[in-house]
Amino acid sequence: MKIAFLFIAEAYQTYHGYTIALALAKRDGCDVVAYYNDPTVPEHLQRIADANGVDPIPAKRLKRGVLGWLIQSVRILGMAKNQVMRANMPELLSYDVIVSVENTVAWLAKRRKSERPLFVFKSHGAGDRDVAWHPRIAEFDLLLPHGTKTAERYVEQGLGQPAAIKTTGYLKTDVTERLREGQQAFFDQDRPTVVYNPHKDRKQSSWRQAIEPMLEQFANQDRFNLIVAPHIKMFRRRSASARQRWENRSTGSILIDTCSDRLLDNSYTVAADIYIGDVSSQVYEFTARPRPCVFLNFNKIDWRDNPNYLFWQMGEVIEDPADIFAAVARARDLHPQYIEIQKKLTSDALGDDIKNGAEYAADAIVDYYHHGRIESA
Repeated sequence: MKIAFLFIAEAYQTYHGYTIALALAKRDGCDVVAYYNDPTVPEHLQRIADANGVDPIPAKRLKRGVLGWLIQSVRILGMAKNQVMRANMPELLSYDVIVSVENTVAWLAKRRKSERPLFVFKSHGAGDRDVAWHPRIAEFDLLLPHGTKTAERYVEQGLGQPAAIKTTGYLKTDVTERLREGQQAFFDQDRPTVVYNPHKDRKQSSWRQAIEPMLEQFANQDRFNLIVAPHIKMFRRRSASARQRWENRSTGSILIDTCSDRLLDNSYTVAADIYIGDVSSQVYEFTARPRPCVFLNFNKIDWRDNPNYLFWQMGEVIEDPADIFAAVARARDLHPQYIEIQKKLTSDALGDDIKNGAEYAADAIVDYYHHGRIESA
């Protein structure tokens, strides 16, 4: 069985799917190759393999074609995903199975099933927004969500049937726990640490309204350390000088990170004591160990009873940038009322058994390929 794993965006995708590839590569009859778009991916594949005590599987950079190369040469234009996939379509369609951690490749599956590989979708984010249940997910044959919340929504939305859905747990957590051994403290001062984790989507992110008031409020106090840790894609298309300008604003008690590997591997969500965010699903990485949260609703969203904002039930929601520090200061006192809902929503989102998730996923792929349904427990 020839299996292609696709990592067509930035390196963060490897932390959500590569351990499945490693698990499959150990099995007789499985020939597995990782295809990547971002040239930084191989170092992360090696890092994950090392953390698991195995050799990396073969990896190939996706051909870009002339148009893809031109688009990628202008950083602000992005990864040229569609152009890259078209340039590689003949080779990829020669595989028996294609596994993707991104649903944008679904158009490849729009052909007779007898004329194409088995398409497998491994979700990466664990959030509640509509993007997690995009209609194109229905084009995939086998779906591998993290937890029951997403699995149930797939069925409710008509995106998949139970016999073609297998929960795996949140694979990234298992990977990053192995990577963090011996991690050093981020600050010299022994204070509670707050992490600010804004989303990259400009329409929903709190960044533009929050960052300056937040930096000012935290600069004029001595109670907390602050880590500013935006989604890795927020600064992906910005120049090195722009990223450096932001990082140069770091101080002894404020750390601003725009592009390091620590944005990929849960380093900050594990180290922090209090979380500030908006719509990033990384909040569930934080609440895997229940701790105080503050959510920023500076776009005045009517979020109550909206299933796309379930995670805002896990902490206080504020609407005024002037209230950021005050909300952080009272977050620990308010936290007891949110502990149980954090546990429930996080379990539903991430699943419970992360240690064996890659093996569960590998079993499901092999079962479905041979039997057209999942037969493993």
